[in-house]
Amino acid sequence: MANDGLMVSVSGIRGRVGEALTPEIVARYAAGFGAWSKRRAGAKARIVIGRDSRVSGPMFHRAAIAALQSVGCDIIDIGLTTTPTCQLAVEHHHAAGGLMISASHNPIEWNALKFIGSSGLFLEANEGAEMRSLVEQGIPRATWDQLGAVTQDERAVERHLERVLAIPYLDVKGIRARKFKVALDCVRGAGKVIMPALLERLGCDVAAINLEPDGRFPHPPEPVAENLGDLERLVLDSGSAVGFAVDPDVDRLALVSEKGRAIGEDYTLALAARLVLRHRPGAVVTNLSTSRVVDDAVRDAGAKVLRAPVGEVNVAVCMREAGAPVGGEGNGGVILSEVHLGRDAPVGAALTLQLLHEENRSLSSIVGDLPRYVIVKDKLERPAASLDSVYAALRKAFSDASADTQDGLRLAWSDRWVHVRPSGTEPIVRVIAEAPTEQDARELVRRSREPLEKLSAISP
Repeated sequence: MANDGLMVSVSGIRGRVGEALTPEIVARYAAGFGAWSKRRAGAKARIVIGRDSRVSGPMFHRAAIAALQSVGCDIIDIGLTTTPTCQLAVEHHHAAGGLMISASHNPIEWNALKFIGSSGLFLEANEGAEMRSLVEQGIPRATWDQLGAVTQDERAVERHLERVLAIPYLDVKGIRARKFKVALDCVRGAGKVIMPALLERLGCDVAAINLEPDGRFPHPPEPVAENLGDLERLVLDSGSAVGFAVDPDVDRLALVSEKGRAIGEDYTLALAARLVLRHRPGAVVTNLSTSRVVDDAVRDAGAKVLRAPVGEVNVAVCMREAGAPVGGEGNGGVILSEVHLGRDAPVGAALTLQLLHEENRSLSSIVGDLPRYVIVKDKLERPAASLDSVYAALRKAFSDASADTQDGLRLAWSDRWVHVRPSGTEPIVRVIAEAPTEQDARELVRRSREPLEKLSAISP
């Protein structure tokens, strides 16, 4: 939901700095999260806190620490870090929760709080509702003699690196012997604290740009193809075998082939799944808006794809329930259960290098094995009335499609799909379609918009 520009979702809050998001708002929600975590822990709770490189990060970091202390939580401060590192630190310390200050891929003027539960996963819907209720009803504060203490944990990133390098089927020695040339773009985010070190330990010859973690992003920070022109040129100029682009909090990874072309962030998960399934049997879990290229990539392994509602925590919970070895989202987020149930760009990078090592051919050649699709994304204002009539109309219009109603409505055929769903953070309805051609995808979007537009016309 939105509140004067503040976007409040299941697992966090986000907004433009100095407008919807201020130190007072950060302190209020951080205190509410701390009090909620303490109530669930049944004792003096420990909370891990970290931040990415955004300019507003240090200010909000201080405000959040003070707020957590004010409700009696002890803080384990891991400083400038990545979201997956923070999730892993919660697990390592058996903490009551974690607070990551990061707006992920949002533009430079944004920041956010991400709430991590004691499991190391983002909060689920019922947990988020409980926490927000506490914020609204009143937050119990600690007395002077019960205030929380602050300690530093300077090994969080090192432990994260060790977990990635300990993936059982990651042939570290073999990858090191290959001495891959790798281009890297950290978008002046938190990637600097882990990505160069990981690639160095894997014996890579790295050409890097935008390493300084000052949060002054040189281009829009979302690692989608249109933002990766500098990395594409760097790959060609350096003769690299692959280019890696991460977002500011390093949970998403996009790939550039040796030909200097961004291959599309959906392929990160598809290629990771292809590699993992050679070594670990099981299903692959992704969300309902992820490309069919994931299905194509795992077909040869005889594996099935399970689809969950949009949202990292929904994918992670489904993975846990299904015992899936790998999953993630089509935005470049790879989740490897043997490391932790969270999107992790360092994991994605390591698996990509292992794939290049095992197949002993170029990335463009590997990608060439898979079909190409075109995804078209659209959105329109959410009608005041229920969307049930829209879903019924679409199911009637597309009666030959298989339907999934976990999260809005997804209609699928053998080579295309369309997903209509209300946003969880904005008053809009998203319409996303994928097909072999742009024309076909746009036609699916057009036909799916029709009942929405009709409903909007008659809604008060």
